[in-house]
Amino acid sequence: MKRREFIKCSGAGAVLALGPKWTSSAASEGTKPGFVKEPERDIPVVDEADVIVCGAGPAGVAAAIASSRKGAKTILLETHGCLGGILTAGLLSWILDHQNKSGLMKELLQRLTEREGRTFTKKGTGTNGYDAEVMKLVLEDLCSNAGTQIHLHTRVCAALRDTNNRLCHVITESKSGREAFKGKMFIDCTGDGDLAAFAGCRFDMGHPETGRTQPMTLMALVTGISPDEIRPFYHDQDDGPWAQPKDRLREEMERGGHSPSYGKPTLFRIRDDLFAMMTNHEYEVKGTNTRDVTRATLRARKEINQIVTGLRSLGSIWKNIRLVATAEQIGVREGRRIHGIYTVTQNDIKDGKEQKDAVCKVKFGIDVHSTDPKKVKGIEQAPFRSKPYDIPLRALIARDVQGLMMAGRCISGDFLAHSSYRVTGNAVIMGEAAGKVAAIAVKTNRLPQAVDISEIT
Repeated sequence: MKRREFIKCSGAGAVLALGPKWTSSAASEGTKPGFVKEPERDIPVVDEADVIVCGAGPAGVAAAIASSRKGAKTILLETHGCLGGILTAGLLSWILDHQNKSGLMKELLQRLTEREGRTFTKKGTGTNGYDAEVMKLVLEDLCSNAGTQIHLHTRVCAALRDTNNRLCHVITESKSGREAFKGKMFIDCTGDGDLAAFAGCRFDMGHPETGRTQPMTLMALVTGISPDEIRPFYHDQDDGPWAQPKDRLREEMERGGHSPSYGKPTLFRIRDDLFAMMTNHEYEVKGTNTRDVTRATLRARKEINQIVTGLRSLGSIWKNIRLVATAEQIGVREGRRIHGIYTVTQNDIKDGKEQKDAVCKVKFGIDVHSTDPKKVKGIEQAPFRSKPYDIPLRALIARDVQGLMMAGRCISGDFLAHSSYRVTGNAVIMGEAAGKVAAIAVKTNRLPQAVDISEIT
């Protein structure tokens, strides 16, 4: 082919790649000012499955593994480039409320230990800490070995219901364009309840009186500090209460020239030469608003760099501290709480309520990170002390749409209860239960509310 002909063909190819023409609001009849009308188009259904799990955080990976192991064809859709959500992309590095858990939670800790990814004290006691990079590989192996079909870099953007008000398709956006996945059962593990909201479910969000949500936190990894030298500023699982190390650390940060936005900054030992750092609060922002999340992330990353630089300027035990990484995903503590068949309430956690259809025993206390920095920049004082309580299966089943379950922090609960059950140790157990129930429901042609708890225990 001659050079001129090649250039001509290349140009034609480039033109064809542009696809269908769009029209602006000025050229579209019946379009409101300030809007454009998207052309109607057919969206390809690229795959179908028995169970589709949206979101691959701690709840989502557990749901997908459990569903797959029950023999259901399972698709797992995830926005990020790795599995784990806040556990990995969020660099959380610290699992709360896992001590009384069995099943997948126990198996996950065992796999981390085998790969030398779990943190132990010098006495040999396992802590809540883990290496996020090891966690990524462990989760991928567990899902792959179970037969879960994984789709990374894939964001849920819409949902379709059939004439019987049953969820039937989820629509995604990715480098592959806009695509649809057909499913028999769906599990929303997006954290913010995105799938349920797209499907038309009602939800609550924020404090019932103010509407404020708990602040976001951007996690970071730091190195260049010695666990023996900085012993007064952190502790492991068996070293006693957290308050004094946090206060001492804040004083050091202030001495370095920056008072942290989180009044109780924390260092978690992951390895002797690697610590996770939680020192940031982003107030009055919502995880469902991308502009809020963007501004919060930019502010948080700037603050973390200032704090690390300030500590290094102190010399002595801090002279070699360096920032290894800030999280890809800022930690969002609170999003939508989807309306379920049952709502976990503050009375439940106050009374330590037991449930006949319990899927998870929560032992973590009330943990409301301040919604108003003018009052306090740490943890708000709880109105009472919670008792260990049950999360019932009914709180994992959507009230407004058929064939939809939730797991993780977007389950049905009120503001105070959510602050207790939202942590990752509980999310894993909720996800495992949802995955099992969804698989059984598909196999027996039932809705999840018709599955008895005895069938999964």
